[in-house]
Amino acid sequence: MVLGGLLTIGRRFLRLDIPNQRSVHANPIPRSGGLAIVVGSWSGWTFLPTFPHVVFLCSLGLVLLSWLDDKYGLPVLPRLIVQAMVIAFFVSSSLNSFVWLPIILVALVWVTNLYNFMDGSDGLAGGMTILGFGFYAATAKLAGDQAFFLLSLCVSVGAIPFLVLNFHPAKIFMGDVGSIPLGFLAGALGLMGWQQEVWPMWYPFLVFAPFIVDASVTLLKRIISREKFWLPHRSHYYQRFLLMGAGHRYTFLVEFMLMLACGCCAVAGVFLPEKAQYWMLASWIVIYAILAIIVDRRWRKFSHEFT
Repeated sequence: MVLGGLLTIGRRFLRLDIPNQRSVHANPIPRSGGLAIVVGSWSGWTFLPTFPHVVFLCSLGLVLLSWLDDKYGLPVLPRLIVQAMVIAFFVSSSLNSFVWLPIILVALVWVTNLYNFMDGSDGLAGGMTILGFGFYAATAKLAGDQAFFLLSLCVSVGAIPFLVLNFHPAKIFMGDVGSIPLGFLAGALGLMGWQQEVWPMWYPFLVFAPFIVDASVTLLKRIISREKFWLPHRSHYYQRFLLMGAGHRYTFLVEFMLMLACGCCAVAGVFLPEKAQYWMLASWIVIYAILAIIVDRRWRKFSHEFT
């Protein structure tokens, strides 16, 4: 009943996502459904012993900006400037040392947006939200940080009802209003966990590696090829995998298993000796390189057959 009500509201009041050259869906779908995840997370935070005021204010600012973008389509540069201002406020309020400020500011702006770039296949971003923040919660619990455990768990649990409606065939999309704040939270909570010594610096990168690697490598390749990388496209690895015939359900399954493997290794790796952690990270670099080569080769063959 609750899910049906959300779907009815989405169809009546949310802007439709019209398919374009980046899309892998054929029909208009209501967007901005990710707002339910963010609002649900905020609601859960009100029961925490200490409310995360800075994280809330920053995510609220990004929700308002992204809602306007979903509704009216804001230019890229003004969006990035406002995002950078919001994230700079968070970083300056959360870091113990300002030496890291420029580097982490750029990294958080990128993570905030790459979550949006990866929200292009049914269930993908919703599944990453459940698992990614779920692994944050699990490691915080094992580390004995109850407040951080609950903070992360609220986001993970909040994504479950959304995934039900977003699973193929999707009846509603996350939209910028969901993906942008969630990308920020993935980076912000990862930074907070590192600052509070809940996990090492590499941990958030491995947990969200399926998104970070795909989006980052794709961007780098487009820049090297002198493409207009700021324009919509279908060059992501998950998009190519889908377009080669895998379909939404199989793509979700493969990506979900990759997310699960990365997250489990990350949680286990926190408790390994430092040298073993480096070997684990090196192994994942090799794994991702092999996966990228396989998909690239199959894509070239696929493209050649249809040209």
